[in-house]
Amino acid sequence: MPLKLRKSKAPPPPRGCPMAACMKVLGGAWTPSVIWKLSGDARRFGELQRDIPGISPKMLAARLRTLESKGVVVRQVAPTSPPSVEYALSPLGRELIPVIDTIVDVGTRLLDGAEAPPQRRRA
Repeated sequence: MPLKLRKSKAPPPPRGCPMAACMKVLGGAWTPSVIWKLSGDARRFGELQRDIPGISPKMLAARLRTLESKGVVVRQVAPTSPPSVEYALSPLGRELIPVIDTIVDVGTRLLDGAEAPPQRRRA
C-alpha cells in the first residue's frame, strides 16, 4: 500500500523570495569574510587585503564593487593627496552581522559534531 502524500505545514514563501536574495549576497566567494572584517570598523583596501589571507586584489575589488552596488558596503573617498578610500558597512550591511554570527555558530556545531544525529546500529 503506498504511503499517503502529506501536505507541507511550512508557510508559503514570501513573494519575491527575499531569502534567496539574501543568500545570493552572502553566497559569493569571500563575501562573508569581507563583511566580517568590515564589521569592526571602516577599512582601506590594503588593510582588507591583509585581513583576508588568500584573497587576490582582483577578487577583493570585485567583491567590494558587488557589495557596494547591493547597498551593503559604502565607499568613502577622503579628499587627500593621494586620495584615500575607505569601505564601511551600510546600515543594511550591519543587519547581516547577526545572520553571519548565527551561520558561524551552526557551522561550529557542525564541525564539532555536537548536533550530529546518533549513529544507528545495524542489527
